[in-house]
Amino acid sequence: MNKHYLIHTYGCQMNVHESEKIAGILRDMGYAACERSEEADVIVFNTCCVRENAEQHAFGNIGMLKKLKKENPGLVVAVCGCMTQQGRFAEKLGETFPYVDMIIGTYNIDKFGELLEKTLSTKKRLIEILDKNGEISEDVKPFRSSFPNAWVNIMYGCNNFCTYCIVPYVRGRERSRKPENILNEIKGLVKDGYKEITLLGQNVNSYGKDLGSGVNFACLLDEIGKIDGCFRLRFMSNHPKDLTEDVVLAVKRNKHACRAIHLPVQSGSDRILSLMNRRYDGKQIREKVAMIRKHIPDCAITTDLIVGFPTETDEDFSDTLAMVKEIRFDGAFTFVYSPREGTKAAVMDGQIEPEIKKARIMKLVDVQNGINRDISAEYVGKTVEILVEDYDEKRKCYLGRDERGRMAYFNSDSNIIGKFAEVEITSTGGMSLIGNVVSIKG
Repeated sequence: MNKHYLIHTYGCQMNVHESEKIAGILRDMGYAACERSEEADVIVFNTCCVRENAEQHAFGNIGMLKKLKKENPGLVVAVCGCMTQQGRFAEKLGETFPYVDMIIGTYNIDKFGELLEKTLSTKKRLIEILDKNGEISEDVKPFRSSFPNAWVNIMYGCNNFCTYCIVPYVRGRERSRKPENILNEIKGLVKDGYKEITLLGQNVNSYGKDLGSGVNFACLLDEIGKIDGCFRLRFMSNHPKDLTEDVVLAVKRNKHACRAIHLPVQSGSDRILSLMNRRYDGKQIREKVAMIRKHIPDCAITTDLIVGFPTETDEDFSDTLAMVKEIRFDGAFTFVYSPREGTKAAVMDGQIEPEIKKARIMKLVDVQNGINRDISAEYVGKTVEILVEDYDEKRKCYLGRDERGRMAYFNSDSNIIGKFAEVEITSTGGMSLIGNVVSIKG
């Protein structure tokens, strides 16, 4: 009889890919995936502490296992990821949830199999939180669950220490993978039929600085451009201060690279950007955007925006709105600032009241949604290439994105997931596109 595992993942694509690694380890140990907690022999919570809601969601779901663990004492409950790496958080987690069997940090997720075997053999709780960067392991083969998309880490950690961000404290300093390992992984993914590959790093523009080999991110993009095959290439995330013209030109000449760049500006206020320790100002952001559009006129530029940072005034928020209206981002991930224990911003004076944050985020979303609708409307009557990613059971149609990141919905009589479809756009639904398939390839 197969043993079964269930993984709950919180947070960004980085965590999604790390959960794929844990799944790969468990499958090599003879475990199969299941969908219900009652069927599982191992339940893993891969946590995130970057946003407060992800942390609260994880806590709530861990708490719901108390009864199940009592009924099934052999069940192994494991908690890993960013949340466990914060200060005394692992101890607090163990005190709050005494039925959690494994608590491990971000630096030893690749050792999950060994740690699970130790837990099973000793039948004792295991808490192992390393306090320094480990070597990058190239031995773990992830069990990928997002076909036709695949995530590829090119580096780990962050050196920037933005005052609102916990990442440098829970993921350590920047460490880059060797380019040959990255290239070999991508070649293998293309051979296996993956059609969209996203390079991951907290700041991909810093890639290679620690290798001492002269290979930087632009060089890596050029090498990936030489790989044969029909696939798209994306990357995230960029720190605006490090996005150079060399990188933009490398995107322009790369036959696989999507004409899409994510540029997380966070705020339009110079004063708030300084308090955030972002090391650029609004003028520099506008210069970066102009440079991108000069070299790649049709490039989609998306962003991240935070409202309600400590001491943010109405004028500061107005600066953000003005930037959004001027640049007209193709999309924006918008967030209400939430204090993260251990960061400088968490102890700043001038924390903003929740009702003010709520009013500002609603206004910002309303402005950006208007821009989204306008950009989507420009697609109507055009035929665009869509990578078909999934089938929507609710809408009873297929869905996928063009290279600029716009989601489209359309019908097909056959299963076309993983193929490129030429879709004529007939209407829009807010940011999304609706159309008819004209032809299929690959």
